[in-house]
Amino acid sequence: MPSFRATIQITGLRPGHAPEEVMDVAVAAVGAAHVVEANQLDIVAGTPRITVRFMVEASEYDAENQLARNAAVSMAHGINTVATTGALRTARRSAGKWLPL
Repeated sequence: MPSFRATIQITGLRPGHAPEEVMDVAVAAVGAAHVVEANQLDIVAGTPRITVRFMVEASEYDAENQLARNAAVSMAHGINTVATTGALRTARRSAGKWLPL
């Protein structure tokens, strides 16, 4: 199964939400349709950034990429219920490298 990752900047929390809810929502959104391999929080240039790594069912290359893009958008929509966000990026693992979609 091909491996992908979705990365998004977190620019703030919405009122009434705890920081840990952001990752919980992100993992739940992706995990609703795909196997989540890992997740992490990084601070890049002072801005929190979360990454969710996941697999999609093997099929045709472009279809796999579209499923990954859809998962990333679902993750962003879910996160936006509890936090404000910045840039969303999706990448595919290929030959040991992460290639942007």
